[in-house]
Amino acid sequence: MKKFLILLVLFFSIQSQSQTFIKFNAATAIVAIPNVGIETSIGEKMTLSVDVMASFWESFNGHSPMKFYTLTPEVRYHFKEKYDGFYVGAHAGPDVYELQKWNYWDTNKYEHGFGYRLGVTVGYNLKLSDKFVLDIFAGGGWHQGFYHGYYNDGTPGRYEHAPNWNKSGEWLPYRGGVMISYKL
Repeated sequence: MKKFLILLVLFFSIQSQSQTFIKFNAATAIVAIPNVGIETSIGEKMTLSVDVMASFWESFNGHSPMKFYTLTPEVRYHFKEKYDGFYVGAHAGPDVYELQKWNYWDTNKYEHGFGYRLGVTVGYNLKLSDKFVLDIFAGGGWHQGFYHGYYNDGTPGRYEHAPNWNKSGEWLPYRGGVMISYKL
């Protein structure tokens, strides 16, 4: 019962502030990769944005998997005012994946594992009305992955022979798009 009351108070406090937006990425939706989120005020020029993105594709080309799930909590600083103009954000979040890494695209290898991301986002909020905002953004940073490497052509076993998890760290661009945001 206490948890329900806490959630109820949180919900109504968010509603009374009218500073919370739900968001949907139109750019990733074009390729059937849902990316949804929520953003709320946490200060005069600061917001907290949390989004999830998932690709359920077995493959783009018939043999290379392209499945991943990401969670990205991010603190954003708005230079002008919240939800209007330029902002910069810092984020850290986990991911799980089964995909062919960018540097293996011309091979018969893919990776199945998990990782974390630490990075920044730069974006611009364009107010369309009192209720709608376009959030145009791009971001990237450091990705540290822990994975097992497999063959996608039926060859048995792993292509790498790390005793536990193979590890890979890279600086990458890994997020971007156009979020359509609706004020609750």
